Amino acid sequence: MFKKQYESHETVSIIFEGKNLDVEIGQTVASALLVGGNMVFRSSVVSGQPRAPYCMMGVCFECLLEIDGIPNQRACMIPVREAMEIKRQQKNKE
Repeated sequence: MFKKQYESHETVSIIFEGKNLDVEIGQTVASALLVGGNMVFRSSVVSGQPRAPYCMMGVCFECLLEIDGIPNQRACMIPVREAMEIKRQQKNKE
């Protein structure tokens, strides 16, 4: 479904839901996770339905994740960096 437009040989290691992933430098968190096959980022606060990035430009807020302990981070706007700890948001975080 998603494919890379270019190949980079430089990678960083991030932790998503407790698993180490090697991802290419220069990607946002959202794009790195989508390319890796991770399609569910959070659950809807209303219905509990799984949600995933939609606009990829910081407008829709569907890509919210907890990054390095900080909730409600727009994954489509944050570049990957070494040792990031990323978790799905399962409920509303204020």
